[in-house]
Amino acid sequence: MLVSSNYSGSEGKSSHRSHPKGSLQLDVEIDSGSGFCFGVVYAIEMAEEYLREHGKLYCLGDIVHNDVEVDRLRKMGLEIISHDELRELKDAKVLIRAHGEPPSTYQIAMENNIELIDASCPVVLKLQNRIRNSHDSDEQILIYGMQDHAEVIALRAQTGDKAIVFMDVSELEIDKLPKNVTLYSQTTKSKAKFYHITQQLKAAGLEVKAHDTICRQVSNREEELRAFAREHDKVVFVAGKKSSNGRMLYGICKEINEHTYFVSLPEEVDESWFSKEDKVGICGATSTPQWLMEEIKAKLERMCS
Repeated sequence: MLVSSNYSGSEGKSSHRSHPKGSLQLDVEIDSGSGFCFGVVYAIEMAEEYLREHGKLYCLGDIVHNDVEVDRLRKMGLEIISHDELRELKDAKVLIRAHGEPPSTYQIAMENNIELIDASCPVVLKLQNRIRNSHDSDEQILIYGMQDHAEVIALRAQTGDKAIVFMDVSELEIDKLPKNVTLYSQTTKSKAKFYHITQQLKAAGLEVKAHDTICRQVSNREEELRAFAREHDKVVFVAGKKSSNGRMLYGICKEINEHTYFVSLPEEVDESWFSKEDKVGICGATSTPQWLMEEIKAKLERMCS
């Protein structure tokens, strides 16, 4: 059985058809390449292993930008804490999620006798090191990414918060930048947008040392999802509402297939999106658990019974 859909919410209600019970005969397929990236898998496995043995573990921020997965781990004993709460914590064990952390987090941990279980993604750690080296070489660093994203906060901290973070070239004061700049990217951003930004900066008269630091597991998904979206009548894209990677990949599917619907929970799937014998594809972000896509597939199959 195979199913595909469009973004829910304000733009996901393109048509409203009612179907007699059992009239749908959907062909539903889950995209084999969707789901957790290796960095998220590593962090969750570390959390699960510790929780099975000890029953409780603190995690600094949501372990993944998917509320249903966070709730599942909470039930196992994972307690999400903020950076303010970390400062008050003493003599405890805390998981560092895949997004990575700024140097200040490690300093607080040392001062408060906190043992860190560090699940920072190796790709993110390598990027932190590259940015730090560029900063030490007195380069003006630009970071294409979301200002308030956990990964980006940690990246900017490698420069003493001197790096300039932006999502679009229009946000930059080009005339106030030095002629030579060094460009990096948050690991989960669009590869096409990164290279477009590079060309825009060069066209504005800047000498740009561009480092494509987008995770290949993410960038390779772009072309794969374009092909997947083309192959289906409807696409159901599954991701947490806080997922930056989810918004980016959903946009790619929507660009290719206008009948793409964004959902975070099975109950958000609307039967009126589908027509009889639609070929439907289910796909998701690097923060989307496989079990959640399976639940959504099961709901679609129930619509056909």
